[in-house]
Amino acid sequence: MSGDPQAGPEQEAPVVDPVPTGARAAVIQSEVREAVAVDLSASGLARTRKIQGAIFGVVCLLATLVGVVALFILFQDLLRDGVPQLSLDFIRNFASRIPERAGIHSPLVGSIYIVILTALIAFPVAVAAAVYLEEYAPKNWVTRLIQLNIANLAGVPSIVYGILGLALFVRGLGLGRSLIAGALTLSILILPVIVIAAQEAVRAVPSSIREAAYGLGATRWQVVRHQVLPMAMPGIMTGTILALSRAVGETAPLIMIGAVTFIAFTPQGLTDQFTVLPLQIYDWISRPQEAYRMKAAGAIVVLLAILMTMNGVAIYLRNRFQTRR
Repeated sequence: MSGDPQAGPEQEAPVVDPVPTGARAAVIQSEVREAVAVDLSASGLARTRKIQGAIFGVVCLLATLVGVVALFILFQDLLRDGVPQLSLDFIRNFASRIPERAGIHSPLVGSIYIVILTALIAFPVAVAAAVYLEEYAPKNWVTRLIQLNIANLAGVPSIVYGILGLALFVRGLGLGRSLIAGALTLSILILPVIVIAAQEAVRAVPSSIREAAYGLGATRWQVVRHQVLPMAMPGIMTGTILALSRAVGETAPLIMIGAVTFIAFTPQGLTDQFTVLPLQIYDWISRPQEAYRMKAAGAIVVLLAILMTMNGVAIYLRNRFQTRR
C-alpha cells in the first residue's frame, strides 16, 4: 500500500477573499454614500413636492375667496336694494309705466306656468330616452352617435335653442308668441341635461339588482319599473330640478321667440302671450329711472328665492327617495 503514512484526512482549502480588506471597505463606504445621497434626494424631492402642494392649495383658496367675496358683495348690495321693495302690492300689482305702482304679478305667474309646462314636457321624454339608451338600446355605433349628440347638445348656447324655437314652434307650427311655444323651447333646452342625469342615475343601479329580478322571472319592463327606476329616482329628480332651475332663469331663448316684457294680465291659456321674471328684470334694468332699478332688485330677490326653493325641493326629494330605498 503506497502513499504518505503521515497524510491525514483530506482538508478543505481556505476560502480566499479576492477583494482585499481595504478595497472592500472602500466599496462599502461608497455604497453607504450612494444610499445616503438617494435618501437625501428623496427627502428633498418630497419636501419640494410638499411645498408646491401647499402653494397650490393657497392659490386655490385665494381663487375661491375671490369668487365668494365678490358674490357676497353683490348679494349684499342686492339685498340692500331689493328687500325694501318686497311687499304684497309688489307681488299683486301688474307692470306699470309708473315705477311706484309697478309689480311682478304677471311675470311671476308666467314663470310658474313656464316651469310647470316645461317639467311636464321634458321630464317624461328625457327619462324615457335615458331608460331606452341604458336598458334597451343595443351597444353599437348608432347608440354611440346618439350619446355623442346628446352630450354636445348639453353644451350648446341657449340662444341657439331660441333660434330653433323661433323657426320650429313660433313660425313652423304656427304657435306664435304663446306660452306653449316658450315651454317647448325651454324643454328642448334642458332635455339633454335631464337625459344625461337620468342615464347616470340608471347606470348607478347595481347590476345584481337586475340579475336578481330576472332570476325571479321578472320581465325587462318589470325590472325597469319596479327596481331600476325607484332606485334611480333620487338622481333623476335632482338632475331634473337643477335643469328646471336653469330654465327659470333663461332670458335669451324667450327673447328670440318674441316673449313680450310689458303685460298687464296673466295668461289664461296655452296660446296666450306671457312674460317671465328674467324678461321683466331685463326690461326694468334697461330703463333710465332709478326707481325701476330698485324694482328690478326686488324681482331678482324673488327669482333667487324661487331658485333656492327649487334646490331645496331637490335635496328633500333626493333624501326622501334614498330613505325609502
